[in-house]
Amino acid sequence: MPWNAEYFPSSMQHLSEATRQKAIEIANALLAQGMDEGKAIRIAIAKSKEWASHHGLPIRGEKQK
Repeated sequence: MPWNAEYFPSSMQHLSEATRQKAIEIANALLAQGMDEGKAIRIAIAKSKEWASHHGLPIRGEKQK
């Protein structure tokens, strides 16, 4: 099941909203290519942090409930 702004892995809850959205986008693309869910999540978080840093955006945000 693809992730979205309301439904995403708990490991993404510490990310800022923009970084989380990018992580979700990356993870969904990796899943569509057949990658294992755990590996897709780890790669998506790492790459979204790089993306946010490159664009001068905050990486961490408030925790989601």
